[in-house]
Amino acid sequence: MQWFISLNPILQGLLATLFTYFVTALGAGVVFFFKTMNQKILDMMLGFAAGVMIAASYWSLLEPAINLAEVLNMNVWFTVAVGFISGGLFVIGADVFLSKSALIKSKGQSYKRSVLLAASVTLHNIPEGLAVGVAFGSVAMGIEGASVTGALMLALGIGLQNFPEGVCVSMPLYRDGFSRRKSFFIGQASGIVEPIAGVLGVIFAITMRNALPLALSFSAGAMIAVACSELLPEAFRENKVIAALGVLFGFTTMMALDVALG
Repeated sequence: MQWFISLNPILQGLLATLFTYFVTALGAGVVFFFKTMNQKILDMMLGFAAGVMIAASYWSLLEPAINLAEVLNMNVWFTVAVGFISGGLFVIGADVFLSKSALIKSKGQSYKRSVLLAASVTLHNIPEGLAVGVAFGSVAMGIEGASVTGALMLALGIGLQNFPEGVCVSMPLYRDGFSRRKSFFIGQASGIVEPIAGVLGVIFAITMRNALPLALSFSAGAMIAVACSELLPEAFRENKVIAALGVLFGFTTMMALDVALG
């Protein structure tokens, strides 16, 4: 742990988001071994990841945003509210844009479903990567409430939800007639934006301190929107009890680790 803390924050953000990308690739790689995956396991993982992300959105993002806004003598509630709403609207707007895309509408239903899923996951990975990068950048800036443990747990939570996302991109593509290799390639490619966004997030946090409360709250809003629009509906579609337990354990795990070790 100490060796990681001693690293340059940009390298920390890069390594953390390379991990989240790697987990996406692992999930996409399931297509080489299975035709389907146990739905209960996926629902538990999705619920757990949603719980971690919901908890992380406060302890790793909103709390540091509030603390820094106070230090900078900003209008705290307004700044954080604007950032939070903007992040959520970005994710929702991206979903609406994709669903109404003329290119997608011109294709068959199977193609439409596959492209929507892959594009949606890719777009959602951008604010997730930014969130991890901004979290590490906040630690480097010494922002009250920001910690390496919190940033690592945020990356872990995003990584956990990236595994089922990788599965949920590659498996439907394979089912719809794509080869295993092509299904894996598209599935893993959906996560490659995270390391790029992660590095940009660290640089942004370090160089633009006054905009950091807005960036942190934007990332929190985007994560909540992803959890509510993608993870929770999918997790609760079939196995509600298992999904609910996953959410509870995920939220509790993130909260306990961040409070105890942050």
